[in-house]
Amino acid sequence: MTTTIVNENYTTQEKLQILADAAKYDVACTSSGSSRRGKKGELGNAEACGICHSFAADGRCISLLKILMTNHCAYDCKYCINRSGNDVKRATFTPQEICELTVEFYKRNYIEGLFLSSGVLRNPTYTMEKMCETLLLLRTKYHFNGYIHVKTIPGASDELLAAAGYLADRISVNLELPTEAALRSLAPNKTMQNILNPMGKVQSTIASHRMAIGKSAYMERSRGNQFLNHSIFSDNSKNKFKEKLNAQNTDARLNDSFHSEKTSSFPSENNLCKHALTWENACQLAPLDMSDLRRSFAPAGQSTQMIIGAAGESDYTLLQTTQALYQGFDLKRVFYSAYIPLNDDTNLPQPGTPPPLLREHRLYQADWLLRFYGFQATELLSESQPNFNELLDPKCDWALRHLELFPVEAETASYATLLRVPGIGPKSASRITYARRYGRLTFESLKKMGVVLKRAHYFITCGGKQMYHTPIEEAYITRQLIHADTKDLWKMQHANETYSQMTLADFGIG
Repeated sequence: MTTTIVNENYTTQEKLQILADAAKYDVACTSSGSSRRGKKGELGNAEACGICHSFAADGRCISLLKILMTNHCAYDCKYCINRSGNDVKRATFTPQEICELTVEFYKRNYIEGLFLSSGVLRNPTYTMEKMCETLLLLRTKYHFNGYIHVKTIPGASDELLAAAGYLADRISVNLELPTEAALRSLAPNKTMQNILNPMGKVQSTIASHRMAIGKSAYMERSRGNQFLNHSIFSDNSKNKFKEKLNAQNTDARLNDSFHSEKTSSFPSENNLCKHALTWENACQLAPLDMSDLRRSFAPAGQSTQMIIGAAGESDYTLLQTTQALYQGFDLKRVFYSAYIPLNDDTNLPQPGTPPPLLREHRLYQADWLLRFYGFQATELLSESQPNFNELLDPKCDWALRHLELFPVEAETASYATLLRVPGIGPKSASRITYARRYGRLTFESLKKMGVVLKRAHYFITCGGKQMYHTPIEEAYITRQLIHADTKDLWKMQHANETYSQMTLADFGIG
């Protein structure tokens, strides 16, 4: 790794202002997901319980030093502020500068980890080489043992992808847009296959490392999922998903239709089959100077990000893509980023239009329903109803469309059934199933267990009785739910307000 970076005439402080600001559109609201104790002679650690405890005005975590290595970019993605066609200030950190900033910020207790992304400088391989050089210096010369999240560059060599996985805790390959058509329109330098290939390689290598130390090939999920036979992470769902992919792959080969609009528009179908399913001996791809590190490969898993509102995709397409990524690539998280109009382009929402923050919020809520509540994308949305109701959270919206299943008797319903009741989450459902073995339940006891009765009381009974005598009618309950939750009303009233990431000045820097 002897290539050099030509630097602009900026001080480190000026570069930090430029590149920290340029990184604010990369979502990094993630816990560590890996557990690593502090070691003598090394700096920092990583705890499985998470590292986040400071939040920006938009709710995103800022306890990571979140920067770009460079905002120079050879690509011309129409939605990106750093696209090659934009006239913006450009700066580039050297690996040494990033290491010094990370260590100094950590010593001052500003951060607990590093989130490193980058524009494409020259080409993907060159950029990824400099990022790996940075991480290698940080782990070896500076003995930084803390949490690192790195966003890889699609198109870089396998050796560099392997090196990044061994040096970082979490690795990301950004999908950006959910369909091949949207990528062709808004990101002409990217293809779905170039993004899915490294995802598949990372997933296969993580699985190999986990199995080598006696763990399951799949990443850990919420313990409640073991009681949810319909969950997207259940063995039954995974097997059905694999069978569907194999059948579609066979049909596509027979019909020679890999590049048709139908099969290329959505990565849950044939495009998902074309990534490399195995990545044998990945440890041999890592640079020789890493052989003594003895590190696990991406112990916190991998994630991705999708931009919401830049193309004309529906919530149904986004949620189907999300489910396919969880099942096909065992992603730890899928993040959503509401598109903020920055560039003047006829294919994009125009500057001055508000970002779809409430839509992003509903997608995050639906994402939790997939990961923790046993729902599937086809239950929450359909082709006839492709978008979420912004006035109601997805769980309430689903319940109102399935009133024939309610009310549910709290004293006898299964854990999986209780999870589908609005106002009951995994913790309160677990408490209910435990407490009812020792006595009768009342609405007062349910409230103490954490049940949100202002939503749940329409959908449950205790001892065969409702909390209030209310009709189980969709129109009536909808009106009550919309006006009962003052927090949701506040969100609707303020959904179109502008927001910004915390700046270095908020920490007294600069």
